[in-house]
Amino acid sequence: MNVSAGVLPSQILSALVQQNVISASSPFDVAQIQPASLDLRLGTKAWRIQASFLPGSESTVLDKLEKFALHELNLKNGAVLEKGCVYLVELQERLHLPKSLSGMANPKSSTGRLDVFTRLITDYAREFEIVNEGYSGPLYAEISPRTFSVLARTGSRLSQVRLRLGSKIVDDSELTALQKKYALVTSDNKLPETALINDGIGLSVNLESEYQDGIIGWRARKHAGLIDVDEVGGLDKSRFWEAVTKTDLVDGGLVLNPDEFYILASREYVCVPENFAAEMRPYDTRVGEFRAHYAGFFDPGFGLSSSSASKTRAVLEVRSHDVPFLIEQGQIVCRLVYEPMSETPESLYGAMQSVSNYQSQGLKLAKHFK
Repeated sequence: MNVSAGVLPSQILSALVQQNVISASSPFDVAQIQPASLDLRLGTKAWRIQASFLPGSESTVLDKLEKFALHELNLKNGAVLEKGCVYLVELQERLHLPKSLSGMANPKSSTGRLDVFTRLITDYAREFEIVNEGYSGPLYAEISPRTFSVLARTGSRLSQVRLRLGSKIVDDSELTALQKKYALVTSDNKLPETALINDGIGLSVNLESEYQDGIIGWRARKHAGLIDVDEVGGLDKSRFWEAVTKTDLVDGGLVLNPDEFYILASREYVCVPENFAAEMRPYDTRVGEFRAHYAGFFDPGFGLSSSSASKTRAVLEVRSHDVPFLIEQGQIVCRLVYEPMSETPESLYGAMQSVSNYQSQGLKLAKHFK
């Protein structure tokens, strides 16, 4: 492949579809191809499984399913995936990668904001979300709704995959230069902000409300209704979420209750230049015993705007582990790592507002809510 090392952009992904390197059981939808990733569609079959698993180097996914499948579901007319249960779904897409290409998957932003835990699995995999160089075969999604039961169907898009030639994470010295050039992270007080750069750029939590009602976040209600993953803008958020306001702060900090799900925002505005892609690390024990951000892909062009009104925060999907955990204003909660694109995408994130639901976002819930 005669391209530079890095994440493959939309135009190369389109070419790989034409070359059958990426194939599918039904015709591709042009909207599946994002600036630096490909949306993956659920197929017709799903299985409720006894436990999450990896097939390992000696087995296919179907080999493991023979031992761990409890019940098969047909997704053609839709099926309810119940919270607290684990499912495995065959995807419509297959990969036939040359030895030079590998892949990395992640939930889509809307999936993470619903607290639906989704991971890609391939045959002979020893790690989730990783597609090894030269892999040829089917793709599967492990899906486990954590807070809300969801209605999904054949064609629903819950995850996405990036393909890359080689692997080159931008190191801290390069990040420092990029921060000076592009202001990768900024705040209301400093422009550009002095970033905490250490194995990526640290992002901190914002507990200062931008709204008259004092809302600083949202906490998911544990007993709420069903969410159709393909319905946009139709749900009343008050049925599913309760507001977290400044009155909930304890001595300026917010106590995260164990096993409750929160939507918060970063204090910083985030920018991803057109020749780079970024990924948020979902969990880092150096910043506390909690998970921040399920959906970690940031496309080229995310937050890229000269208008102060169009600044874009990172939305944080946060869940504390085992014990209550106190977070305070400006506390680092996750790290953002950047990697180069092999080419500049023909269309950047946010260029078409109809397909960019979270450009210029503040504290924003998933697109399913009014």
